[in-house]
Amino acid sequence: MKAIWSGTITFGLMALPVRLYTATEEHHVRLREIHTEDASRVRHRRVCEVEDREIPYEEVGRGWEMPDGRLVPLTDDDLERLPLATRHVVDVMGFVPSQDVDPILYSKPYYVGSGAPAGDRPYALLVEALARTGYVGVCKIAVRSRERLAVLRPRHGLLICQSLLWPEEVRDPGDLTSSAPVTDRELQLAEVLVRELKGIEVGELHDEYRHALEELVSAKVLGGEIAAPPEPEPAVDLMAALEASVRTARASHRD
Repeated sequence: MKAIWSGTITFGLMALPVRLYTATEEHHVRLREIHTEDASRVRHRRVCEVEDREIPYEEVGRGWEMPDGRLVPLTDDDLERLPLATRHVVDVMGFVPSQDVDPILYSKPYYVGSGAPAGDRPYALLVEALARTGYVGVCKIAVRSRERLAVLRPRHGLLICQSLLWPEEVRDPGDLTSSAPVTDRELQLAEVLVRELKGIEVGELHDEYRHALEELVSAKVLGGEIAAPPEPEPAVDLMAALEASVRTARASHRD
């Protein structure tokens, strides 16, 4: 893998040279934009406003827009000289129990690798200390032209740098909670159902969207149709639905 960031993690008086690597890749199903009137392809072109001509991607750069509308060009070298402490240093501000970080804040994960032989022992020490304590290190890091809040956490002997959303980036949900009353018996059955349905192997699950989309496209090309799966109806008798669900879950364990 190619490192996307290199720098130093500091915690206390410890300094750990590291490199960051992209840990995940999303498999997008890309649909083309079309003109709905004739199903022809819609293309987006890069046009220079001054020269009124299409330009290649190699001529596209980045710039900062001033209040008066002027654009100040910024090169990669300019951004490398950004006067930001987190540009190449990740300073761990403190450690907190992992459960204290709301999962809604989790964003993109990165693998952290030791950046030099001198960092191997501090790396192993930090990973093991986090694993034993159940704590994560809270820090800030600048990756891909943005400063992000992040946590350092262990995973299978590796150190993961998990970027976080800033708290102000989480939307207020408004009044989406339910105040509907539930009985003690319903709650007991719901807890039983949760315990009976546990143990799923997440690693065995796969994205079925692309396969379903290919079936749909094939049917349209051949002039056929695919029936949409039926949508589940809310239970009229909650107790009866809970009891039946528990019986079904227990029966699946015996099969």
